[in-house]
Amino acid sequence: MPFPDAIDNMQGRPEIYILYLGDLTADNIPLFKYLNEHIDSERFLLYLIGNNEELTLATSFIAKEKIQETYLRPLDVKLLTDHLDMVVDYSAVDESLRKKVLIVDDDGAMLRMMKTWLSVKYHVYMASSGKIALTFLEQTHVDLVLLDYEMPVMSGPDILKAMRDHSKLKSIPVIFLTAKDDKESVMRVVSLKSAKYLLKSMPKEKLIGAIDEFFLLMDARKNR
Repeated sequence: MPFPDAIDNMQGRPEIYILYLGDLTADNIPLFKYLNEHIDSERFLLYLIGNNEELTLATSFIAKEKIQETYLRPLDVKLLTDHLDMVVDYSAVDESLRKKVLIVDDDGAMLRMMKTWLSVKYHVYMASSGKIALTFLEQTHVDLVLLDYEMPVMSGPDILKAMRDHSKLKSIPVIFLTAKDDKESVMRVVSLKSAKYLLKSMPKEKLIGAIDEFFLLMDARKNR
């Protein structure tokens, strides 16, 4: 099992790390901390395989929002293979052809989790406030903005209004992310006429699927 110094000395470091936790103990905490600290700067995908106890130990030191997937032992090999096949397929796509997505949320953990989920397929940017998002959008083209509905200082609706009042930004599609699913909250979101709204509580596969479907429909309309 590699330790931090062994990983540092690797030539041509991989873009995917699959960590089998079966033989790991508290002695391997330095490895967990290393992965947690380097995953953002080195932009690798991390997959963990273990039982509940092993996964609990690892995720005590590796932030859950930085982990691409966790798999319980005994391992469903087909599931892992399917996930890795998808990563390989999308990694072969020319970077210039990837859709660009900006995620706007004041919750850092939510930002990192969404980036982890979406970076397999899309080029993902992050902004932690409306001011940062609007400044970024004036300088960088994106295909979609995933916008938190409730944020301090400048709320999601405030950001959407600012975008619609800006000649350069008004046509960028916006999908709201909301934590509230009561009828009154949903109606408020719908009334703003965003491209879509998604609940933060949605399972990962369903949320990603909804974004994939949005881009498929958007491309279909363009090709008519």
